[in-house]
Amino acid sequence: MKKQLIPIAAALACLAAPALAQKSASQSIDEYRAMLQDGNPAELFEMKGEELWKQARGPKKGTLAKSCDLGKGAGVVKGAFVELPRYFEDTKRVQDLESRLLTCMSTVQGFDEKSIANTPFGKGEKANVVAMATWIASQSKGMQFNLPQSHAQERLFYAVGKQLFFQRGGPHDFACATCHGEQGKRIRLQDLPDLRGNPGDGVGFAAWPAYRVSNGQMWSMQHRLNDCYRQQRFPEPNYGSDATIALGVYMGVNAKGAASAVPAIKR
Repeated sequence: MKKQLIPIAAALACLAAPALAQKSASQSIDEYRAMLQDGNPAELFEMKGEELWKQARGPKKGTLAKSCDLGKGAGVVKGAFVELPRYFEDTKRVQDLESRLLTCMSTVQGFDEKSIANTPFGKGEKANVVAMATWIASQSKGMQFNLPQSHAQERLFYAVGKQLFFQRGGPHDFACATCHGEQGKRIRLQDLPDLRGNPGDGVGFAAWPAYRVSNGQMWSMQHRLNDCYRQQRFPEPNYGSDATIALGVYMGVNAKGAASAVPAIKR
């Protein structure tokens, strides 16, 4: 009887091996993120962002919570993130969340907008912008993206963003579409979302700002796009530039109906 048990056990082990091997790298990474999500350090940035939003700050001692209009009315944050970038009449510009915060910090609080834009990521008031963007975005978590396209400038920015998305250049002849222009692509064991359409809830545009585990930093969409250009060996764009905002419009409009997962957690 004992001699019969050994072959049976071996056979069962052989049958189990393929089942274990079938777990994909992306599934393993998803499980890893799920384990980290319970203690996502982004919560610390949210707390800081909410405090900054409500504080009287800057040379004018202004409070953004009383006067900053993100598209839903002065001080209203719920639902604002999933409708940005959008056109603002007061600036005559299409703006994303970060560039709009710069406008508010300048007009309401008296900060130097250009000085903040030229500050390195993770430093000074630019770090404060990211913290506020993280908290504001979190107030729309689970809500579906529905960027407006009623204004001519919004439609123009979508068209420009689409052109930039497919524009190839640099020493490697890369474009955004090189990585995100077809389905089933992967890099460093991670799936690359197809951003030509809606990639799904909490994916692509619907996942930033996000906490980067690899470097312990909170990255906004502006930072994410800046790094994409760096990896393509393009000149890095100016913070809050029309080019990065246009790309945000293109991705955001394509993500219509996707639920925001912000703040997410990344490798």
